[in-house]
Amino acid sequence: MRKDLALVTILLAVLTAGCRPGPVDYTTLPEEKVRRAADSLAQVFILTDGHVDLPYRLNVRHFRLEREFLGVPIQSNTGDFDYERARKGGLDAPFMSIYIPASYQQLPDHGKAYADSVISMVTGITDSLSDKFAFAGAPAEVEANTRAGKISLPMGMENGGPIGNDLKNLEHFYKRGIRYITLSHSKDNQICDSSGDTTHTWNGLSPFGRDVVKEMNRLGIMVDISHVDDSTFYQVLALTKVPCIASHSACRFFAPTVRRDMTDDMIGKMGEHGGVIHINFYNAFLDSAVVKRNQENREKLAALLEARNLKYTDSLAKPIIEQFRQDNPSLNTDVEMVANHIDHVVKLAGIDHVGLGSDFDGVDGDLPTGLEDVSKYPNLLYVLLKRGYSPEDIEKICSKNTFRVWNAALAAARP
Repeated sequence: MRKDLALVTILLAVLTAGCRPGPVDYTTLPEEKVRRAADSLAQVFILTDGHVDLPYRLNVRHFRLEREFLGVPIQSNTGDFDYERARKGGLDAPFMSIYIPASYQQLPDHGKAYADSVISMVTGITDSLSDKFAFAGAPAEVEANTRAGKISLPMGMENGGPIGNDLKNLEHFYKRGIRYITLSHSKDNQICDSSGDTTHTWNGLSPFGRDVVKEMNRLGIMVDISHVDDSTFYQVLALTKVPCIASHSACRFFAPTVRRDMTDDMIGKMGEHGGVIHINFYNAFLDSAVVKRNQENREKLAALLEARNLKYTDSLAKPIIEQFRQDNPSLNTDVEMVANHIDHVVKLAGIDHVGLGSDFDGVDGDLPTGLEDVSKYPNLLYVLLKRGYSPEDIEKICSKNTFRVWNAALAAARP
């Protein structure tokens, strides 16, 4: 059960400094005491994550969800998320990503049936493991679930394609539990242009997309601008009546080759509009040097196999690939780089406009050292404490900023 901030301050002062309650300067404390404080904060504060791809992992790997199966989502030696590791890391409310690949946009129903099936997978978890997981459609429900000792599984839909051309589908997905929608994914769709496409179908929002944003405001669904083209972002901010989120984005300042990330101007505008940028943990989005080095390695390996007239899937290629990867390991970022992105958002937009959006289970383990799975959040909190962030700041990053926007979206909804 979470404690109020005043009690947390007293607890941490005694725990870390061994003295009378009062402000603690974590930047000067020994590592052991700061580690202990970070572990405590992760357990004491409600910790949300704007984007976890467990449903995609379950769908692709065809894991069973029966209680007796000691795999996902209770305990697993693979992937980035399970119940035991989430508990260790203090994670209380990971938004389950209802990811719709862009290819489904071409189907007659635009992927609606597929989206419903993935949503049902999540509700299957909360139904069959109701002693451990529960749905949450609002911050108050997250708080109630946390008091009951359960991990909340709110849902966001990654790619608005399944809305099709019918605004009524928005209400359908809201009733099924969707609380944010990422307007596009890797390709332009009927709503807007994507950062992953170069077609510029609409030069931002389509006429239908403008209606989608308005209807999302009316229903209380948060508008997520992760993955959208820059032009789409600015048009959304000019149109929406409530703050937006970026459920899993990072700063283009550190990765200038990544159009998927947000520019300094976008981050500033997001803050002015009251929104929250949830920092993505994916190596390639955090540092362009990582992107460049790993791309060079991929090209070298491809050339090596081509010279031997081999394909990646050939049995004779396997030992060559393994040896190449041993000799040329992928470049990783680390937890300090994630903290750099948080620092950058705070500098440009303020402490009220940053959160966490890991992309766990969505990037094939291509994650920073120190943030390899959901048990590792305390490592990030430790770095933030050492950089001078207060417990009040960290609570905002963990959940209060997200809850503020989520509550604002719900409050603005109209029957």
